[in-house]
Amino acid sequence: MRDIPEAFAAHLAGGVTTLCRCWSLRRRDGLALGFTDHDRDLTVAGLVHAARTGLEAAEASAELGFAVSGGDVAGALSSLGLTEADIAGGLYDGAAVETWLVDWTNPETRLLIDVATIGEVRRDGDAFVAELRGLAHRLGAERGRTYRATCGADLGEARCRVDRAAWTTTGRVTGVPEPATLAATLVGAFADGLFTGGRLTWTAGANAGLAADLRLQLGSLIELWTVPPRPIAVGDGFSLTAGCDKRLATCRDRFANAVNFQGFPHMPGNDAVMRAVPGSDHVLDGGSLFR
Repeated sequence: MRDIPEAFAAHLAGGVTTLCRCWSLRRRDGLALGFTDHDRDLTVAGLVHAARTGLEAAEASAELGFAVSGGDVAGALSSLGLTEADIAGGLYDGAAVETWLVDWTNPETRLLIDVATIGEVRRDGDAFVAELRGLAHRLGAERGRTYRATCGADLGEARCRVDRAAWTTTGRVTGVPEPATLAATLVGAFADGLFTGGRLTWTAGANAGLAADLRLQLGSLIELWTVPPRPIAVGDGFSLTAGCDKRLATCRDRFANAVNFQGFPHMPGNDAVMRAVPGSDHVLDGGSLFR
C-alpha cells in the first residue's frame, strides 16, 4: 500500500490538479540529471528538472507479487540533456531513476511513484527508448554457477586465472573501410582469429575510454559488432584482448589452462537423447562416456 503524504492527498482531493511527472536520474559516474514533462523547469529536492528536454513516459506496467514490473521513457536524440554519443557509449546503462508525481505550483508537494534502473536502451528513428527495470527485476538475475558444457568464467578473471596482460596488445588505426571495420597496425604478429570474440578498448581518439566487442580479426583487419558512438579516425589508438569462445579445446590448446576450466565439458548434449539404442555388447553402467 502506498503511503501518500497528507499535503499531496489533499491536493488530489481538490478536484482540479496541477500535476506533472519528474524523473531524477543518477548515472553510475555520479552525474545527476533531472527531467520533467512540464512546460517549464522545476526544482525538486534541490535538483533542477529541465523541461523541453525530450523525455516523456512511453509505457509503464505494474504486476502483483514478484512479477517484474517496469516501463519505458522516450526522448529525442537532439535533447540538450541527452546525447546520442553518451547513450551509445553506455553512460546511462544501469543508471538509477526515480519517478515523481509533482504539483508544479508547489514542487515540494510530490509523491515518489517508482524507483528503477535503466536497462536496454534502443534507437527508434531519431529518438531513443530506455527500458526502466523495477526493483523486482533483480530477483530474475542469474546467481551462482550454471550447469553447462562451456566455461562460465570470463578470460582473466579470478576463476580463470589467465594473465590477461599476456594476451593483450596495442594498435593504431590506419584505415576505416566501413563504420565498424578498421585496418590497423598491431604491436606484434598474431594468428588470424586470435582476437575474434575479444575486446577492443579505445585509448586515443574521439572514442577514448569506450570499449567494444570484436566480431572478427583477420591479420590487421578488425571488425566490431557495433558501430562506435563517434566515428573512427586514422590515428586512433586502442588495446586488444584475445577472444575466448569458452570451449575446453580453446582453453587447453590456446591458453594451456584446462585445469581452471569452469564448465562441464563432458555433459551429454541433445545428441545423447537422440542416439540409437546401443547393442547388447555396450556397457550401460552409468559411468563416463569419455573413459
